[in-house]
Amino acid sequence: MPAMRVSGFVSLVAASVMAAAQAGTPPPVWTAQDSGTTAGLRGIDSVDGTVAWASGTAGTVLKTTDGGAHWQKCAIPDGDKDGATLDFRGVQAWDAQTAIVMASGPGEKSRLYKTTDGCNSWRLLLTNPDKDGFWDTYRRDQHGHEGILIGDPVNGHFAIWQIDRDDSSFQIKRLRHTPRVHKGEAAFAASNSAIFVDDVFFDFWVATGSKNGARVIKRIDHDFDSFGFDTFPSSVVPVGQRAESSGIFGLSFRKGPHTSNPEKHFLNGIAVGGDYTKPNEKAGTAAWSSDGGEHWTASTTPPHGYRSAVQWSESEKLWITVGTNGSDISRDDGKTWQPLDNGNWNALSLPFVVGPNGRIARLNPDAIPEP
Repeated sequence: MPAMRVSGFVSLVAASVMAAAQAGTPPPVWTAQDSGTTAGLRGIDSVDGTVAWASGTAGTVLKTTDGGAHWQKCAIPDGDKDGATLDFRGVQAWDAQTAIVMASGPGEKSRLYKTTDGCNSWRLLLTNPDKDGFWDTYRRDQHGHEGILIGDPVNGHFAIWQIDRDDSSFQIKRLRHTPRVHKGEAAFAASNSAIFVDDVFFDFWVATGSKNGARVIKRIDHDFDSFGFDTFPSSVVPVGQRAESSGIFGLSFRKGPHTSNPEKHFLNGIAVGGDYTKPNEKAGTAAWSSDGGEHWTASTTPPHGYRSAVQWSESEKLWITVGTNGSDISRDDGKTWQPLDNGNWNALSLPFVVGPNGRIARLNPDAIPEP
């Protein structure tokens, strides 16, 4: 049945594109879907383009198993208590039955919940033990074995948990040795993408912002027990405006050719952000790295405003970034960006994008401008 629904949905999109072409108007890059909610959505995780999960304010968790043709409203975690007051800024899913949602809020309002029955019921995994803490991002690696949860600094250091998954349970442990922060430095919870977790060596990178500028902090893999960290680079990353409301909001990497040896591969990185209080400001909204995050260069032609999430599309061979005044693409690994639309978006997990007031849309590849 799901396959039939997806086929029908794709046919509907194709029909709308053809109708737009016949009418002489360009088809939309993002095809709007009916989410059935007016909640502000900041969490989205596409398992395979057919199964996807979304999350947001007022305890909202949504799921689709037919590519977005229908979105199911899930049971509210702790719905009989205070679940409807929680803001689920992040969701990570393994399939149509298993997912974890992260609530972001002061102190105990930051929580992790897990479902294994397709969101009919939820189990509380972890409550923030730091009364002055605030969780920003929970991301699993691409194989779904391990995850990293990061919160705002406590006592001058980032709060970070490692979450190991096996066939029977989750093991959760707080890391003892975590990066010391600059005054006022923190991560952002705008799109559940302030960290990137590698799926090979379990390295991970943390993106920050502050009045002192933005940084990317990388975990060193050579000493797993102590969880040492390096900071790349020693100076600031050219993203943001050196304000409390600015910095890197979205961070992602993809495997690419080594800059000096074509037979080797390195991670090409994109950092996006800016100042969320100045959504139309273009300066300082994106930077790129070709050496795994050691050095960063500002985009020559940046996105056309503040951006909160970014992702590489392997099928389209380009980067897509989204924010509150629209979306942009880059075909040259972040050096230059081209506007896509002027919508209002918070988070991205291709082919889906989410935003305020229950906005969910699916990417229409045929509407992406030619190079």
